[in-house]
Parts: sequence; C-alpha cells; structure tokens
Amino acid sequence: MDKILIQPDDFDLTTEVKLAKANNSSIGAVVSFVGTVRDLQPKSLSSMTLEHYPGMTEKSLESIVKKARDKWEIENVTIIHRIGTLNVNDQIVLVITTSKHRQEAFDSCNFIMDFLKTDAPFWKKEVTENNEEWVGARSKDEKQKKRWKS
Repeated sequence: MDKILIQPDDFDLTTEVKLAKANNSSIGAVVSFVGTVRDLQPKSLSSMTLEHYPGMTEKSLESIVKKARDKWEIENVTIIHRIGTLNVNDQIVLVITTSKHRQEAFDSCNFIMDFLKTDAPFWKKEVTENNEEWVGARSKDEKQKKRWKS
C-alpha cells in the first residue's frame, strides 16, 4: 500500500508510521526520514515557499516509488511533501518504507529521498531578511543520486 500526498498541512510521524505498518505481521523494518526547514547561516532564512505542478508531481513520485520497488522488496511506501510557506524548523517531507528486512527499508528510503530531491518537480523559494531567491538543484544532490546507477 503506497501513500503519496502533497499538502500544505503538517504531518504526524507517529501516526504515519502506524499507518505504514498497517498491522502487517510480515513487516520487520520501518525506516523513516523527516526533512525540515533549516537556517543555513549566514543567509538568515526567514521562510521557504514550496510550489509544485499538480498531477505531474504525483506522477513523478509514483515513478520514483516504482523504481524503488523494482530494486527492493518493500511492503509499504509513504511520501508526504508539504507545499506553501514554511518557517525554520517546520517539517517539509516525510518518507517511510517498510519491508521484511532492515537493509531493504534503509536503502529504499535513502533511494527515494535521493531521487525526490533531484527528479520531483518542486520549486523552492528562500526568503531571508534581505532577499528572496528561487533555489535550483544542488550538485551534491545529483552526486548522491548517481550512486544508485550501478
């Protein structure tokens, strides 16, 4: 059972983990990642605005999940990505993977985040005390993604 949501509302990790486990007794591992808005000094971030392309973004996330399922035996995947204006320390993204074994859960969660950062059509504007700017893809994110090509 996969759950992919794009929403302005916050999420609750405990609730989402419970839903991802779904009382499935074959699940031996649950791995989660929560990304938050951080203040990258010396920028002094005030807020961040995230936008997406409805329909296209969901299809992109579904494709990423399919790629993960092709590589690992995973039971459930949850992706919740927030949009709108977020403040420092707010939660941005949640990825949960469940599987019978821990390594598959760890690897698939990491894989999904790496591809989400580079391939999912989200646009991010950072607002500081003095400036507003749209942020592009970072080369280190592309480098992280390349490790999964082999």
